[in-house]
Amino acid sequence: MKIQQNRYKAVVIGGSAGSFQGVTKILSQLPADFPLPIILCLHRLKHVRHGFVEALSIKSTKKVIEPYDKEPLKKGQVYLAPSNYHLAVELGNTFSLSTEVMVNNSRPSIDITFDSMAYVFRKKLIGILLSGANRDGAYGMKKIKNRGGTAIVQAPEECLISTMPEAAMRVTQVDHVMKIQEIVDFLGHIHKHY
Repeated sequence: MKIQQNRYKAVVIGGSAGSFQGVTKILSQLPADFPLPIILCLHRLKHVRHGFVEALSIKSTKKVIEPYDKEPLKKGQVYLAPSNYHLAVELGNTFSLSTEVMVNNSRPSIDITFDSMAYVFRKKLIGILLSGANRDGAYGMKKIKNRGGTAIVQAPEECLISTMPEAAMRVTQVDHVMKIQEIVDFLGHIHKHY
């Protein structure tokens, strides 16, 4: 696996039903000094405002925070899209939160997060789409790929619900179909060459 040194600037991970276990495995095995910001856009119950960040932080080698509107993106930080808010990244590397209409019956919408980050980071973005029960993220993954980013989906056979990665694979030619451990190894390889 050939990775250019300092090629990447950010990682974005989307997931829905069945993705929590994969996300916690990635966060638990990530080097504590992993240099890239990681943005998580995960579907969750909109009326449950507390406990999710804490549950992820317990497993993570790095602190997980929910960003506020206009907060600048920092290297090495893990961010989680707040419940019931769309999360985008704007030029200048700041977050934007909105309560606009749901997309794919979801808020936060993975498509919105992926699309905005693809626009800002282009070929310097790694997009990862995990297990989920709807097609949210497929369009966003296509945007990542079209703008030169690296598109990775969780292997459908490993997913609790494979609808999400399969939808992405139907609309774009992803770069890698990987099991969670392979995603962990991929990110670890980037860390070694950063």
